[in-house]
Amino acid sequence: MRVEKDSLGEVRVPDGAFYGAQTQRAIENFPVSGRRMPRAFIAALAQVKGACAEANAGPHRESIQEACERIAAGAFDDQFPVDVFQTGSGTSTNMNMNEVIANLCNPEAGTYAPVHPNDHVNQSQSSNDVIPTAAHVAALAEIRGGLKAALDRLASALQAKAKEFDALVKIGRTHLMDAVPVRLGQEFGGYAAQVRKAWEHVDATSKGLEELAIGGTATGTGLNAPRGFGCKVADLLARRLGLPFREARNHFEAQGARDDLVRVSGALRALAVALAKIANDVRLMGSGPFGGLAELRIPDLQPGSSIMPGKVNPVMCEMVVQVAAQVVGNDAAVATAGAGGHFELNAMIPVMAANLLDSIALLTNAARLFAERCVDGLRANPAALAVPLEKSPIAATVLGPVLGYDKASDLVKDALAQNRSVKALAVERGLLSQADADRLFNFREMTGQ
Repeated sequence: MRVEKDSLGEVRVPDGAFYGAQTQRAIENFPVSGRRMPRAFIAALAQVKGACAEANAGPHRESIQEACERIAAGAFDDQFPVDVFQTGSGTSTNMNMNEVIANLCNPEAGTYAPVHPNDHVNQSQSSNDVIPTAAHVAALAEIRGGLKAALDRLASALQAKAKEFDALVKIGRTHLMDAVPVRLGQEFGGYAAQVRKAWEHVDATSKGLEELAIGGTATGTGLNAPRGFGCKVADLLARRLGLPFREARNHFEAQGARDDLVRVSGALRALAVALAKIANDVRLMGSGPFGGLAELRIPDLQPGSSIMPGKVNPVMCEMVVQVAAQVVGNDAAVATAGAGGHFELNAMIPVMAANLLDSIALLTNAARLFAERCVDGLRANPAALAVPLEKSPIAATVLGPVLGYDKASDLVKDALAQNRSVKALAVERGLLSQADADRLFNFREMTGQ
């Protein structure tokens, strides 16, 4: 152990640690969950620090930037042990980063000479503007990168199945009961549109993340930061990361409220709900093979039971539904934390950032895996689609304009009682000619274009 000092006195820090006294105090003060700030957040915070060093143009700029690049690349992930549940401004994580950068710059850890964590690494900054900025940078990068790619992949897979299944007519269902015919391809086209529409909502709300709090320092006044500092840092981040970052229009809003994170979290919740609906439909259509609908054959990925030989479960669908449940829970935490701000600072930023990034990562992985390991391998079971359709009374809907609602209803009841098709019974009773029956009971025509 080595001994370091901060404003509260001496602290013993492990010899091999690149962090220092304030990080060690946070480790001892917050042994809450064992859950660290996400890797994406640490990388974003390092990128923000590097941009700040360039904007400050101090004598240690190059060494600070080099340290930031190494951290952003993941070389020192084990040096960021502070729990998510910490000081609400994220000061502990900010100082953790400042100390690690300083020690990477200095020849002897813990001496802070010549690079000091506060005087040099944290120059022109406060935790109150740096941590919200890192949250926006991390979230926007993950949304416009991995999440967008995963949702594009899933939407394309669903659309491919829509084309493959377009000729297959089946029973449509409302209230889980037989309704008018639909094409299996139409259902999958709807799923593809649902994913794309959910992405449009996420993309629209994420535009608020483009505004950065950097430059507002402690309360939004910009005290101790040079004029134009926030704009310069935002421009540097935009060029380096290829994302449209800009300085916040109003620094008091940017630091006093975390509404942008709340809005994005809500959009991610809506996306999770959409994916859960699709996954549930797929596993219902794939239920069976004898006691369920068996309209789809879901890819076999692993044995489904420790007691029933040969049983295979819709595991990817179940994974998606569980992810959706977690994302909905994450959103509740983000919304509650967003409402917990007071005056010039929301002091719940770490838990908001951690839950938001968790939701993005979960949805990214779930969408990609669902596409690759389930949707791509789905196969239709034409017999399971056609046989129930022929026997179902739902086609009698087309008889309403011909026979009238009451007569058509009586025909349906009799067909059900006799386990006969409505079409055959209508011809037998002379209500329709065979030619008219064939014309009216064209299931493909019933599904429209």
